[in-house]
Amino acid sequence: MFHKAKQNRIFQDVVDQIQTAILDHRLKPGERLPAERELGEMFGTSRGTLREALRVLEQKGLLEIRLGVGGGAFVQLPDGTPITETLAMLIQSHRVSLNHLAEFREDVEGTVSGMAALRATPSDIDDLRELLEQARLLNEGGIEQWGAFLQVDEQIHMAMARISGNPIYAFILQTIHDNIHIYFDRYLPSSENQISENYTDLCGLIEAVADGHVERAREIARDHVRRFNRYMETKRRTGAV
Repeated sequence: MFHKAKQNRIFQDVVDQIQTAILDHRLKPGERLPAERELGEMFGTSRGTLREALRVLEQKGLLEIRLGVGGGAFVQLPDGTPITETLAMLIQSHRVSLNHLAEFREDVEGTVSGMAALRATPSDIDDLRELLEQARLLNEGGIEQWGAFLQVDEQIHMAMARISGNPIYAFILQTIHDNIHIYFDRYLPSSENQISENYTDLCGLIEAVADGHVERAREIARDHVRRFNRYMETKRRTGAV
C-alpha cells in the first residue's frame, strides 16, 4: 500500500500517502495502521518523522491515536470538526461581523429552505409541524419564553438543513447557530412582538415547504434573516430596544 517516501519531502510525502489511502477507502474506518516500526520500514523514514506525520493526520481528523495496550493509530473519516472549529473561532473573535453573518445566512438559509421544499418527505413535514406546535405554545407564553422560543427556532432552521440533504449546509449552519448567540445576546431585541413576528415567519416557511413551493420558501427565509438583522443593526448602532 505504501512506498518509500521521497527524501526531499519525506514528511509531507508520508502524510500524503496515508491521507490518500484513507480518502480512497483503501484504509477503512476503524482499521489500525501497522506498528510504527513496520510503517517506518515501508516509508524508509525515522520514527520521529513518522510520529510527527501521524500527529498531523490526527489533527486533520483522519486518525485517532490511542495509547496503552491495544493502542495505535486507527483510521477515521473526517467529520468537519476542524472546519467548524475554525469558523467558530472567527465568529467568536468578531472577525466575522453581524452583517457578514446576515449576508451569508440570507443566501444560504434561503437556498436550504428552497431545497427543503423540493425534497421534504411526509415524515419531514410531520417533524416540522411538531416543532411549529412547540413554537406556538412558546409564543403564547409571552416574553418569558423568549430563550426557549429561540432554541426551537434554531431546531427548525437545522431541520431545514437536514431535509435539504446536503451535509455541507448542515455542518456550516450548525456552527453559525452555535455561535451567533454572541450577537443575539447583545443586539437582538426581545419583545412579545418579536416572538410573534418570528412565529409568523416560521408558520409561513413550514407551510411553503409542506406545499412544495420552492420560491416562496426561499423568499420567506431570506426576508426573515434580513428583517431580524435589520433589528439587530438598529440596536447595535443606537442601543435602542
